Amino acid sequence: MPRALITGGAGFIGSHLAEALLERGWRVEVIDDLSTGSIRNIEHLKGRPGFSYVLDTVMNRPLMAELVDRADVIFHLAAAVGVRLIVEAPVHTIETNIKATEVVLELAARKKKPVLLSSTSEVYGKLNKEKFSEEDDLVLGPTSRSRWCYAASKIIDEFLAKAYWKERKLPTVVVRVFNTIGPRQTGQYGMVVPRFVRQALRGEPITVYGDGTQRRSFTWVGDVVEAMIRLIQEPRAYGEVFNVGHTEEISIYELACLVKEMTGSDSEIVFVPYDRAYEEGFEDMPRRLPDLSKIQALIGYRPTMTLREMLARIIAYEREQLRLEAV
Repeated sequence: MPRALITGGAGFIGSHLAEALLERGWRVEVIDDLSTGSIRNIEHLKGRPGFSYVLDTVMNRPLMAELVDRADVIFHLAAAVGVRLIVEAPVHTIETNIKATEVVLELAARKKKPVLLSSTSEVYGKLNKEKFSEEDDLVLGPTSRSRWCYAASKIIDEFLAKAYWKERKLPTVVVRVFNTIGPRQTGQYGMVVPRFVRQALRGEPITVYGDGTQRRSFTWVGDVVEAMIRLIQEPRAYGEVFNVGHTEEISIYELACLVKEMTGSDSEIVFVPYDRAYEEGFEDMPRRLPDLSKIQALIGYRPTMTLREMLARIIAYEREQLRLEAV
């Protein structure tokens, strides 16, 4: 029975990853400081054979040394997440992302424990292309905009992972995760789909930041998790970077209209300038769509759900949450 350590395992993607590994018969140990994760995300896993968790920070080096030593593979998902958090707490963002990755890689390298590092499509920054490929240039904005500190810190994380593979032969895989959605995701830190769905179900204005023309693709969390599990077990993936996302794109305004339609909501769609939503001078990318040819060629990755199918499941989940809150 392989044993996985998941940093950030009480987060949205981390909790789904833990669930999927347990269903495959793995033993799973989670560490999370609950800064953006929630104990509710793993509540249903407590008592499951092979599952354990620790509420602490990845920066606790002695503890991490023990956890890494017990693991066969490490999924490093712990990071500052969400545009709102990044804009409001840049020091926390930079320190959390870079220092935590340093600890994980250094400890894993002692016994060559494979590490999957979760990166982000944010690293592509202001790149202007139809699709983003892993070998494309990365184009960030100025350091005067705290919005770019997240991308910069994850780029350093990627360089660290590649360096450990090249210099110390530590098996590492980097996945650049594009917008991922599913149950248990919070809109608290700027995630657009859970925010739209909750606003629509509550009859509140659906707030579209900017002019709504920015285009994104959305990926089912189960597809992302499946890709992570397959990549960490594929030696040909070591030392490489992979996009994980979806090929179907939609504008944010169209997304708001679709959510309104599917929820049967009377909510008004309201446009909120970026300066008011985040900070003065905030920059956003007009389009972000992944080139998936690399991961498709290696493991046969294909998105399994349409956006409508994903939204239907999320809306059903959020309706139930609202019902439980009302009880």
